[in-house]
Parts: sequence; C-alpha cells; structure tokens
Amino acid sequence: MLAYAQLRGLRTVALGDLTEPLRLTPAQEKELLRRLARGGIIARVRPGLYLVPEKLPLGGAWSPSETLALNTLMDDRRGTYQICGPNAFNRYGFDEQVPTRVYAYNDRISGERTIGAVALSLIKVKPKRLGGTEEVTTPEGLTAVYSSRARTLVDAVDDWARFNSLPRGYEWVRADLDRGRVAASELVDLTLRFGRTGTIRRMGLLLERQGVEERLLAKLDRVLRPSSAFIPWIPSLAKRGKINRRWGVVVNEPS
Repeated sequence: MLAYAQLRGLRTVALGDLTEPLRLTPAQEKELLRRLARGGIIARVRPGLYLVPEKLPLGGAWSPSETLALNTLMDDRRGTYQICGPNAFNRYGFDEQVPTRVYAYNDRISGERTIGAVALSLIKVKPKRLGGTEEVTTPEGLTAVYSSRARTLVDAVDDWARFNSLPRGYEWVRADLDRGRVAASELVDLTLRFGRTGTIRRMGLLLERQGVEERLLAKLDRVLRPSSAFIPWIPSLAKRGKINRRWGVVVNEPS
C-alpha cells in the first residue's frame, strides 16, 4: 500500500481507493488502513480518510506536520481557517510559551481533533469573522494561514476568555504601537470588523490612553450606542474603580 501511494504521489488515501489496484475486498482494505493507523504508520484524518507519508521514516512511526494535518482536514471539509490564539501569540513573540495544540478559527468544524500526533482545537465562527490574515510557507513547502499581527492583538482583547489574554494583551498592544510594529489605524479598522461591543470599548480606552489621534477614536465611538451598563477593564477582577464614561469601562486595574 505504501509503495503504491508513493508511486502515485498520494498524500491521502480514502476507503475505496485501494480495492481495485491492490485487489482487496472492502473488508480487507478497511482492516489494512485501521492497522496502519493504529501502528502510527499513517494518520487518520476522519473516518475513511487517511494521510500517508511521502516515504516511510526511520523506525516506522510517522505523524504529519501541524500544517499538513490542518490543511488536509480543512480541504476535505472545503473550509477556510486561520491559526490564532496561543499559536499566533508565540509566532509574533508576545508569549514565549510554545502551545501543545493548534488553535484555529474556521467556518466548518468545532471541537477537538487529533490527527497523528497533532492536537487541534477548532473554533467554528461565521465566515465574516474570518480575515486579517497572512500566509506563511513552511519548510515542507505548504502554506499555513495565520491571523496577522494586528488581528492577533485584536483577538487578544476580543477573545480574552478563551485565550486568557487580558490584561497581558493590553501590554502587547502598547508595546507594538510604541515600536511602530502596528499602526493605530489598522487596529481600529480590525476592531470594527471583528470586535464585539466590549472589545470596541476596551480598545477605544486603550488607544485613547496611548494618545491616538481623535479622528481614529471617533470611528470607534460612533458605533457605540449609549448605555448605562459598564464593563470591567480587567474582566477577571472585581468591577471596582474609576468609571470612564466615554467608553463605558470601569478602570479596575490594580494601583
């Protein structure tokens, strides 16, 4: 089977692909793929679809790369994705911790998946929530899609509960603005495209504190409706502190 796949240049094999060329019954084919996957020689993407190595590695055991696993799964589902959260935090140098899972926003699948040794945390979102990306070519020649640097900063404020990224995310934004790595105008545009109301409020206050010009702050201010409800600046702390009425935020940071 491996020789056949390598000869044909196949990276995936599905149930039904091997019965005729290898003269197997459907039951034999199913058992063959099951045993190879159980032995770590091929990797199960989903029931009936498997990734195979270009060549059998030393020792026999094989696992696809993170990019190959994610791209194959998304291509099979005809989905769009972008790697986000802890993986993007590490890629852009915001966090030194190397994630043991791959986090990805996508428009098809929600939940945890494992392909070979690759653990995936798939976050299903509406298609309009995807965007603000950059493509990266991996050493094996594959294309991985990441949230851009600026989109990652917006996500750190917007998806703080999932990624445990506040108040750290505020410092990341401040540092990147000070060093000119991102533009305030880009943060405003991405916040308006992808941020929820709480994100717009928090980002507005953050940018105002950084001395961003009023015309950019006004773009955020215009989309907010008047409200008597205030949100905490740091969600994990008690909502006690000074109130910023323009943005509707209780500034509850430790003194």
